[in-house]
Parts: sequence; C-alpha cells; structure tokens
Amino acid sequence: MKSALKLKQANLDSLSRQMDTPSYDRSQVNVGIVHVGVGGFHRSHEAYYTDKLMETGSLTWGICGVGLREADRKMRDVLKEQDYLYSLLVKHPDGKVENRVIGSLVDFMLSVDNPQAVIDRMADPETKIVSLTITEGGYNFHPVTGEFRIDNPDVQHDLAHPNEPRLIFGYLTAALQKRRRAGLPPFTVQSCDNVPHNGDMAKRMLLAFAKAQDLALAEWIEENVCFPNAMVDRITPVTTPEDIALLESDFGVIDGWPVTCEPFCQWVIEDLFCDGRPEWEKVGAQFVADVTPYEKMKISLLNAGHSVLGLLGSIHGHETIDAAVRDPLFATYLRHFMDLEATPVLDEVEGIDLDVYKDSLIERFSNPSIKDSLARICLESSAKLPKFLLPTLRENLATGGSIAYVTLVIAAWCYYSDKGVNCHGVALDIVDEMKTELHEAAQGTAEDVLSFLGIDAIFGDLIAEEAFTSLYAQMITDLYENPHIAVLMQKLLNQK
Repeated sequence: MKSALKLKQANLDSLSRQMDTPSYDRSQVNVGIVHVGVGGFHRSHEAYYTDKLMETGSLTWGICGVGLREADRKMRDVLKEQDYLYSLLVKHPDGKVENRVIGSLVDFMLSVDNPQAVIDRMADPETKIVSLTITEGGYNFHPVTGEFRIDNPDVQHDLAHPNEPRLIFGYLTAALQKRRRAGLPPFTVQSCDNVPHNGDMAKRMLLAFAKAQDLALAEWIEENVCFPNAMVDRITPVTTPEDIALLESDFGVIDGWPVTCEPFCQWVIEDLFCDGRPEWEKVGAQFVADVTPYEKMKISLLNAGHSVLGLLGSIHGHETIDAAVRDPLFATYLRHFMDLEATPVLDEVEGIDLDVYKDSLIERFSNPSIKDSLARICLESSAKLPKFLLPTLRENLATGGSIAYVTLVIAAWCYYSDKGVNCHGVALDIVDEMKTELHEAAQGTAEDVLSFLGIDAIFGDLIAEEAFTSLYAQMITDLYENPHIAVLMQKLLNQK
C-alpha cells in the first residue's frame, strides 16, 4: 500500500479507493442541526444516520458540533484539522471491519471561547434542531426526586449571566429568547441520551431553569418548543491507539480520532418536531407515536445488563464486556437477571420478540471485536444505576417479584466503592462524580451493614424496604467474608 494520507476533504478522492467516502458535495451542506456533546456515540449514531440521509440528496441537515467544556478542545482541534471528517470503523464478530468516512459534521464550536457565537448559531433561523448527548449527569436533576438542582453553582451563574452561560440550559434559553424576540419559530430540542423519557426530562429541566430566569419565556417554551422522546442504541467503545494504527495500516488513512462501533444500530423517535425534521426513516430510523415501551426495554435490558456485567465483572477480574459475557457463569447470570427481574416489569413492545431481543443482546455483548472496557461501563455509576437498575428493583418489590440478582449487583457496587480493588487485589479505575461520597458511605459497612444504602440522593427510601435490606445485608456479609463474587453468583443460580 502507498504511504498513508491524512484524512482531509482534499484527499477524499484518493482515499475513496480504500474506503467508502461521502459521494455528496459537502460544500453544499447547510447546517440544520446544532449538536451539543460531540463524543463517540453521537458520531456513531445521529451523525451516522444523517450522513446516510445526505447520500440520498438531502443536504439541509448538516451538523454543527458544540463543546461546552475546555476538555472538548482536543476533539474540536482534531476534527477541525480534518475538515470535520472522521472514520467510522464498524467491527463485526467475525473480525470483518467496515470503514466509512462520515461527512455530516461540518463545523465545531467551543462555547468556552465564545459563548455568544454558540447562542447565535442556535438562534439562527437555519437551525431547526438542537440535539444533545450530554450524559445522564448533564441534565442536572436529583437522582431520587427528579427535581432540577437550582442550587447548582453553575446554574446560579447562568441565571446571573444569561449571555455567558456554562450549562446547556443557559444556552438553550438564551437562544430561544433571541428567536422569540425576533418572531422566529423555536427549534426542536432533541435528546439522544440514555435517560428514561429523555425528551420529557429535557423539557422539565429546561422549563425549571427558564422559570427561574424569565417566566414569560418559560410559558412560550412550554407552548411552542417540541422535545421528542427517543430510544438510541449502538455500542460504541472508547477509541484506542490500536484503532488509529489499524486505519493507517489497513486503509492507508491517518485519522486523529476515529470512532469504532458494533454493526447493530437502532433509533426510535417520537414524531414531535416544531420546525421540520430530517427524513431519518429513509435510512433506518423508526418514528413512532410513543417511545416508552422501546426505551424501557432498552434501558432495563441493555443498559442495566451492562451495569450488571460491569460491576460484577470488575470485582471478578474481567476487563471487558465480551470477556465477561463469554464466561458461562456471567452469561447465565445475566440471562437470569433479564428473564426473572427485568422482563416481568416491561410492557409489550410492538414488533419486538423479547426472547429474540435478549438473545441478540448476549450476542452483541460477546462480540470479540468490540473491546468495551468494564471501567467505561462503570463510569459514573451513581448517575446510571438510579435510572437503569433501581426502577426494576422498586417495581419488583411492589409486586413481590424476584430481587436477588439486582440486589447482589448493589452489594457488589458497595464493595467496589469501598475497596477499589477486584477480588485479586488489583486496583480498579473508578471514575464517578460522587466517588468520595460513595467511598465514605461504603467504608461504613464494617460498622453498619446498611451504611451504603444511606445515600439518599441515590437510594431514597430503599433502606426502609425490609425485604430488600435483609437480603442485601446477607449478601454484603458474604461478599466481605469472601470477595470472590463468582461464588455468590453461583449460589444464586443454584437456588433458582
């Protein structure tokens, strides 16, 4: 192979001999979407669907990325140097790798450099949608009450400095205020995060902020702005140096920040937009009247399943999702959790056979080409578990259903937060905004077996549920006496 070429617009013709590249004229693309939170998932999902749509000739939905943090500068700089192009590596279980250059991202702005420029871009009449992947923590809600945290110092700053915001809600309100005053229709706020009823959540949080800032604006937002709910799904692990090297050696392209993902991709969207929308249904997305059954299925099975494997697998010594699920004990445990605890709380999902869906999850998790680290899966568990696992626990407590499998995961989370090592004494890479609080609560377990459950912001009143706490206390005692989690997992399976 000839020497590798830098991924840039000027080199696409040459690179097209080695990989798929955009066939559309990117110079004719107009920005119709401003997306906040340009990470791997956005680039493997919304930007991917939009790129496919552009291949049909629809060039009015180009994406301008926005980073709200200084930490986003590296991503912006890499993409800017590449004319906002990047490679999407789709890794199949059999080792096959498909590579496509994605061209739907055409700009990237850093709000820390110029907040007003970002506000102006959102307020531009050509912007029809502002979409979000800001993670669960970005919505600034209390994990138990679900209320907006108005006392957040950044929220207080944004209320006092409406033209120099720090958080997404400050930017949205400033841009919507500008459109309102100009007599323009609002843009749609489209959440693409793994949050139950993500559109409804975005609406409630934005309205809470707006009411504290300008009641008339809040009323206008409530009456005019659309917030479609959506279920998003594509496993997208962190890009590794090996991925970058593979692109150069096998495809002859130098890409500073490619994206890797699995072949599976799904997007179910509530058809609720206030200023037009892309025809994503032409390229595989599904528009429905009610997303709820689909999102509950995905969160209760896929996202919860990830957390089950992540916490149990980390303590056991597994490092990746595929290694964990290819362990027969872990695969069996996961399927029992899905069948006995998650499935009973789900609604009927039109067009979905749940047994087939669960089989597909096991297959997807076991893809040896997707080395999704358990450290990434466990990232910010304090924001994830209250949405992915605890609702299933609460529903089964209310109906007298099985709670044993999820209870062991919570006990494992306590041990994980307390000791910070796996059962072999190897240190774990724990990243969580509440890491200190989790550790301090878990440390108290030696004196009070229920100490970890005292974190109201996560567990609420679960500590008062005797059916849960009695089982949890026994599991904690067993786990601290013998941290080999596999023993407790097998014990549960033997009891079935």
